[in-house]
Amino acid sequence: MKYFIFFAFIASLTSIILGFVLEVDFTQKLIGFGVMGLFFVVFPLFAYYRWKDKDIKDYMLTKENLENMRKSQEENKY
Repeated sequence: MKYFIFFAFIASLTSIILGFVLEVDFTQKLIGFGVMGLFFVVFPLFAYYRWKDKDIKDYMLTKENLENMRKSQEENKY
């Protein structure tokens, strides 16, 4: 998965760069497909890959998490 995401990122970036550098009839399509590849393929796959084993409750502001944050701040005061 990591290598596929890296390959898709490089392919999208290459498409965008070639769209700016080359002077052919379909330069705008190269840039557009590169941007679409980044936003619709690379970023969602990257987000899924990085967050697949994480618990979303650890990142939500619940009463328990707020209390834990307050306790840790009180312990860290000098």
